[in-house]
Amino acid sequence: MPAFCSHYTLEDIAELAQRGDLGDDTPALRATSDARNGGYDTVCFPLANEKWKARWRELCILNPEKSQDNQAIEQRAEAWRSKPAFFRDEVTLSRLEEAECLIPLISDWLELDASDDWVRHDAEIALHQELAFASYLNAQCAILPPPSNRSQVGSYARAINACLASIPFMELSVRVPIYDPTSVLQTPSRSPSPVESRTSETVSGGTPPESNMTTWEMWDTIRTICDYNPRLTLALDLTPPLPLSSSVLDQWLAEPVRHLWLPASAFIANAKGYPVMTKGAQSFIRDIMKLQPNVILSGTRAKKHSRGGEAAYAQYIRHLEKTSPALKAAQTAGTVENFAQGYQDYLQAPLQPLMDNLQSITYQTFEQDPVKYRNYEEAIFLALSEWPNPGKVTLCVAGAGRGPLVARALKAIERSKRDAFVYAVEKNPNAYVTLQERHRVEWGDEKVKLLYGDMRTLEVPEKVDILISELLGSFGDNELSPECLDGASRFLKPEGISIPSSYTAYIAPLSSSKLYNETRATKDPKSMETPYVVMLHAINMLSDNGGGISGTCGPQIQECWDFEHPRKDAALTEQGLPLTNSHNTRSAKLTFHIPNAGVLHGFAGYFEAVLYGHVGLSIHPDRMAQISKDMLSWFPLFFPLKDPLYLPADSELTVSLWRLTDARKVWYEWYAEAFLPVPSSSVHSPVWRDTLSPMSPSPDNSSFLSPVVSTPTFVSSPLLDVPQLTLELPTRQPERQREGVSLVKISQTALHNPGGQSSWIGL
Repeated sequence: MPAFCSHYTLEDIAELAQRGDLGDDTPALRATSDARNGGYDTVCFPLANEKWKARWRELCILNPEKSQDNQAIEQRAEAWRSKPAFFRDEVTLSRLEEAECLIPLISDWLELDASDDWVRHDAEIALHQELAFASYLNAQCAILPPPSNRSQVGSYARAINACLASIPFMELSVRVPIYDPTSVLQTPSRSPSPVESRTSETVSGGTPPESNMTTWEMWDTIRTICDYNPRLTLALDLTPPLPLSSSVLDQWLAEPVRHLWLPASAFIANAKGYPVMTKGAQSFIRDIMKLQPNVILSGTRAKKHSRGGEAAYAQYIRHLEKTSPALKAAQTAGTVENFAQGYQDYLQAPLQPLMDNLQSITYQTFEQDPVKYRNYEEAIFLALSEWPNPGKVTLCVAGAGRGPLVARALKAIERSKRDAFVYAVEKNPNAYVTLQERHRVEWGDEKVKLLYGDMRTLEVPEKVDILISELLGSFGDNELSPECLDGASRFLKPEGISIPSSYTAYIAPLSSSKLYNETRATKDPKSMETPYVVMLHAINMLSDNGGGISGTCGPQIQECWDFEHPRKDAALTEQGLPLTNSHNTRSAKLTFHIPNAGVLHGFAGYFEAVLYGHVGLSIHPDRMAQISKDMLSWFPLFFPLKDPLYLPADSELTVSLWRLTDARKVWYEWYAEAFLPVPSSSVHSPVWRDTLSPMSPSPDNSSFLSPVVSTPTFVSSPLLDVPQLTLELPTRQPERQREGVSLVKISQTALHNPGGQSSWIGL
């Protein structure tokens, strides 16, 4: 649950100091007491007061009209710079107990990004002084003033990075406004700097750009210079106006938002005079509540709204929190979000079912998924019902584990009223013990026969009509289902049925500072080239369904490849096994449109499987609710990048992904390139037309760019082409005139995991 924090200004603290009922309390203690009585968990107020600001200005901002005094002032300034310290009357608190429930605010007049070098230098010294005092009072977190000068954001970030290095353990939260600060950039400097600030110069052309990404890009610069330090977080300021685009707001969902700054001005009055929020703000608050930020309410004692009083603001935000879809799902039994609590953005190595024998607790975890087994039972029932041949039907469960699929197959047989028999194959000697117990107690020899061994080499007593397996991974094929079923398909009659009959892998580009930090936390370079199973949480999908300026981009989530079983026209040995595993290699080259600027940290991998007919399994974000809602067995697969890749707005990202194999293992390799569409007249170098470019000129040598062959511009699903599972999919963008557009390559990643050097699945 998020904590609620009450913001006190210096004026509020001064007003508390004038009260005659303080007794032994200090203003800081009384603020904490009043806030707790009002239902808040913590308070936040400035660490230093106006006297500190006045002394700093006197020391650091020389007045040219009083040049005769400047020598003495400079002497005092140098003494302060050598040993920076507060006087008691310059701070709002001094005792440890006063800081117990406090989130200190660093002075917002400190210009760490001033255009004047000396102002920046002395502001940084003052920042270190304030943070050192906050650390002395055992503050766990401090909120820093917002950056306001885009041209000097690098200086701001460098100063913050120095503080992170010198102040251990404390979390520093940068207050960043969510709106476009272009208007702020065009105002004079906050301090009377003797050097004219360049930010006060207006951009030629008059009007500021309409992009709302400026503040996010400033934040991205800060956290990049600070090397994604996990102690650097965000205090997101929702002072209006909010950006209108939901995709711009979604950018913040992938960032470490620790505090949500909500001034009273962010609320509007409803018909009865109570404070509420606009629909867009409501939606954003509900979405970001999944990150569980601390909510800082500011200006709520100013009586800006006629009804409700101070308590109404917190009550309204708590109402939005309770109606947050993510939090409601997490509190609802049977949902993926409820099942995965504690595992959000937690990296898990994929299973190695061929190399390792799974533990019973692992089987038990997956057996808790009622949706998967319900769909398997339905698929088996339909296959039995539609089986054309009379007489006994023979089934084989390849990879029976502890027996859940055997039990579901027997239920489907009973429902279909067919005469049928089941072979259960399992290679895990420990799970085979459990199978023997269930066979003795539940199934008996008349219904089931157990076979111990590896399905790739084991011989079965007879050919079977229906082969059932549960070998899928988060990417469909990443737990070697194709290789296993190459061997198990020997069991099938020529007209036999495989359940599943096919499965498809999908990927999408995503941003997540949390996942980036998690993958590099071990300091092992191999961890940055290892695909992980992850319950994705604090992420932002960077792509959209548009075709991009070039018109060649595919949908937001794109198909990589698929596998079908049983294989058709396979070259086999006399034993029915493939000669090599080369037929299971795959590759994909896909192009995504990136509508808003963002940082690529990796790719999300999903799968969709057809079990039989229209029954399937899916973790595809757009289709899982229609195909297998609340299925628990699979989280997405995350392909990380070793280094973040910045992508400007309206860029196009080309992703290459390979599934490769040799005699001992299977592995993935991945690589990405970024391109920016520009007018052809501005491209003087022919390099962009090189064959390495994902776009090639059209046959008539015009500047129209033909799409990449493997990038689909529409979405289809065999599981959704039936009336009971219809889904409205995005329509293809209408053809546009694309004359005069070229693509210029602007960046690329390294090739990840070449030769399977860092991660692989053993055969």
